[in-house]
Amino acid sequence: MNFTGTNYPKIFLMENTHFDPTDVLILQLLQHDARLTNKEIADKTGRSVTPVYERIKRLEQDGVIEGYKAILNKDKIGRSLIAYTNVQLKEHSKPMLQAFEKSIVQIEEVLECMHLTGTYDYLLKIAVADIHEYHDFLTNKLAALPNIGTVQSGFVMNEVKRSLAFPIRQHN
Repeated sequence: MNFTGTNYPKIFLMENTHFDPTDVLILQLLQHDARLTNKEIADKTGRSVTPVYERIKRLEQDGVIEGYKAILNKDKIGRSLIAYTNVQLKEHSKPMLQAFEKSIVQIEEVLECMHLTGTYDYLLKIAVADIHEYHDFLTNKLAALPNIGTVQSGFVMNEVKRSLAFPIRQHN
């Protein structure tokens, strides 16, 4: 992406946020390359290094920036099979939902767990080496949890788009 000059992407913000255009540009830059130095960000935003550093620290302290992570190649670390697994629980009491959530976050193959509306209660993103490892996960970990009702899985055949960057838009 080109963030220099006036050719950087349009940015839209929630109405209750109070980011100025420099904050928004900093957030965009960091989402696309968190390894940029404060000097590189200062050059791209037309600011000096110290104010950029202070803005980034404020964004971190305010919880806007939650952290910085490396993005790994799943094939090179032996996690080539990605499954999206829908889980429907038998019972939906608060203690049962909490028990499921407490258990599921402990399972390393589960990358993401979303509580949903609709037919299924949870959507899990699972990363394993192959279908045999998924079978082991399903039978020995997921199905071993109490209160599991229905499980339905889909397997990723081809990753068409993956982005970890949220669109940030500025209202005119």
